[in-house]
Amino acid sequence: MTSGTAPVDARADETPAHGWRTFLIVWSTQTFSVLGSSLTTFALTVWLTQSLYPGAGQESQLSTALSLLGLAAGVPLLAVAPIAGTWVDRHDRRRTMIAANFGSGAACLVLAAAIATGHLQPWSMVVLAALLAMCASFHGSAFDASYRMLVPAPRLGRANGMMQMVWSISNIVSPGIAALLISLPALAARGLVGGPAGAALRRVHDGAALAIGVDALTFLVMASVLLALAIPSPRRTDLGASGRPAPSFRADMLAGLTFIWRRRALLWLLAAFTLANFISSARIVLLPLIVRFNLAADSSARGFTFQAALAFLTTALSVGGVTGGVLVSAWGGLKRRRIYGVLVPMAISGTAQTIYGLSPWLALTAAMALTFSLMIPVLNAHSQTIWQTKTPREMQGRVFSVRRVLAQGTGPLGLIVAGLLGGALNPGLVMAGMGVALALFCLVQLFNPALRHLEDA
Repeated sequence: MTSGTAPVDARADETPAHGWRTFLIVWSTQTFSVLGSSLTTFALTVWLTQSLYPGAGQESQLSTALSLLGLAAGVPLLAVAPIAGTWVDRHDRRRTMIAANFGSGAACLVLAAAIATGHLQPWSMVVLAALLAMCASFHGSAFDASYRMLVPAPRLGRANGMMQMVWSISNIVSPGIAALLISLPALAARGLVGGPAGAALRRVHDGAALAIGVDALTFLVMASVLLALAIPSPRRTDLGASGRPAPSFRADMLAGLTFIWRRRALLWLLAAFTLANFISSARIVLLPLIVRFNLAADSSARGFTFQAALAFLTTALSVGGVTGGVLVSAWGGLKRRRIYGVLVPMAISGTAQTIYGLSPWLALTAAMALTFSLMIPVLNAHSQTIWQTKTPREMQGRVFSVRRVLAQGTGPLGLIVAGLLGGALNPGLVMAGMGVALALFCLVQLFNPALRHLEDA
């Protein structure tokens, strides 16, 4: 057992002898942590819906609270990213992850205790959710920049596929686990859970506290595991006489943006994901509208209620994501010309989305949902590998944080545009139009010499 984190040469490409094994351990604990975080999101949604605003006349308060929860979980994540990315390039990344996990665990414990005692208020929920998002930003920046220090270059594609698989599995598994945990106190009260466990559960005021408590446990377990692992940080090449980075913190923040701005091929790659994330967020709004208006006749003819049809499509999306993650994990992705592993799947995704929007049949729509969600882990894994191999390891915190802000910052705009257009126009046509735009953009970029030769330099 060791906790050494001696810096290594950022320009070298070597990894520790047991780097892959260390990555597998971190990946395993990260999987449980992602599942735990999904439990908290689900539990807070249930708490708002069933405990705080259960009345028929409280739709406005509930809608506002859910929106505030979404903003608290999303805005700080991106707003803090440039600071977090700069921090992890200037400090020990392993310690940053440990501190972030302990911070997240503490915030979850406070959330769970407040719900269990009946003292949680909307304002305190928003504050704690924002704190969780900020901790997640620091942890994500440190983790994204760390596993390139552990994983040998030939295995990067497989490692990135495994990370993509985590999120897809969480989408399938977490709601069921959260629902079970939330229902345990009620089951115990009815005598369906006996013994000491049943007695303890009967004292729980709200089952949402139990689900969030499990999330707190996953954070604390992950922090404890990291204490026993060696995860090196790269040695920077611009150290001053004091042994600290010579540039100021502000200059370091700007360095990530400058690095991307001076590399046209990376700008084009970032533009593709900016568009893709804009369209992906729009799907969230358009999906229920399409089920309600475009697929209603076929769904009803086949005996599907609105809820059943929506669940059917959501399941197809989740299954496609898991399948894509498993595929790229087993395959390892392209070893050369990885840009084709980004643009071709993205073009397929856009084409599938076009058919999805135009289809009047539930089965065809589900098949297209599975297709475009299957492509997402494949293209994301190839993109991540490109960024990891083209960005110096000592700069990955800063560069990746800028990339995250620019690529994901269009998500809220996509939600707004989809809400406006989906309500004024046929939502299926809006979905199809966005799919056409994405497919055409990717097809054009296949002939972009800067992108095609991205990995040659």
